[in-house]
Amino acid sequence: MKQPLTTELLVMAYSNGWFPMSESRGDDQINWYQPKVRGIIPLDGFRMSKNVMRLIRRGGYEVTVDRSFERVMRLCAERDETWISDEIIRAYTQLQKDGYAHSVEIWRNDELIGGLYGVSLRKAFFGESMFHKEPEMDKVALWHCHDLLLKGGYTLWDTQFYTEHLGRFGCIEIGHKAYMKHLKSALSR
Repeated sequence: MKQPLTTELLVMAYSNGWFPMSESRGDDQINWYQPKVRGIIPLDGFRMSKNVMRLIRRGGYEVTVDRSFERVMRLCAERDETWISDEIIRAYTQLQKDGYAHSVEIWRNDELIGGLYGVSLRKAFFGESMFHKEPEMDKVALWHCHDLLLKGGYTLWDTQFYTEHLGRFGCIEIGHKAYMKHLKSALSR
């Protein structure tokens, strides 16, 4: 019998360096991961392209937090290949209602044009996924997320894996032992 993803299970898993993924949108099987090498964005090492910074300075959009969490998740899952299954959407929507998951939304004329979501435990933020309907609006959401993490005194920004794409924003790889040390410190604050 498959164990359902509950808030308690997810909080315990993230607190111990684990996170769930599915193989596809329609997959009801949950796989657990604890990578030997982890991607993180050091909060003091975050960077953004000049092009995106011009968009941010220009404005013309609205930023909200947790206004449309489930919709952000569903838009993140709208791609050819995704690990965000319906079960994960259900579980993380509950996790958000319980105060442990958050979304950053970018709106223009009442249309959701970009956003991201992740899990927050004490001073650790675990970025899960982002999307855009207009060019670069996922990156605008990422910049605003960074700003919120700084203001909130966060010390760990986990991206789970390193990718070249995330490397553009300052993402680095660290080993499991170093990651667990960062995690323990962030959870003790």
